[in-house]
Amino acid sequence: MSSKPIVHVEGREFVMEQIFNAPKELVFQAFTEAERLKHWWGPRGWNLSTCKVDLREGGIWHYCMKCEDQAQGEFYGMESWGKGVYREIIPGERLVYTDYFSDAEGNEAEEMPATEVILEFAEQDVKTKVTSRSVFESEEGLNSSLQMGMEQGIVETWERLGEYVEQQ
Repeated sequence: MSSKPIVHVEGREFVMEQIFNAPKELVFQAFTEAERLKHWWGPRGWNLSTCKVDLREGGIWHYCMKCEDQAQGEFYGMESWGKGVYREIIPGERLVYTDYFSDAEGNEAEEMPATEVILEFAEQDVKTKVTSRSVFESEEGLNSSLQMGMEQGIVETWERLGEYVEQQ
């Protein structure tokens, strides 16, 4: 079984670590292949209605999360578009991208904070430790994202990842 995530804030960085009960290659693929991302990306009750991945440095990951859980009240039916621009890719080891809120055409939402995401994958026996560092331009940007529920959303997302990789 996957571990619970360890979450903490360091200045303008949101750091999360978790050990997944799956081989490193599979966990890396889950983060980089559209067909795998569709099975787990997003908090509970949200699904990827759109997901396109161009996995290369300078390539773009463009996606839309849609709330399909009526129990989430005012969020039901809401769409949240995102865009990642890959900066560094070391297969199975490291993934670095800039994460933006966007619209359906991929235009970045300039009023929302952008984040540099650094993901590192480390093998531990037959399990995989993933460390994520989300670096914000300012502590205010980080605090704004935390107030919007970022921590709960990413914890639920990684819980879904753990469930997905253990079923593969």
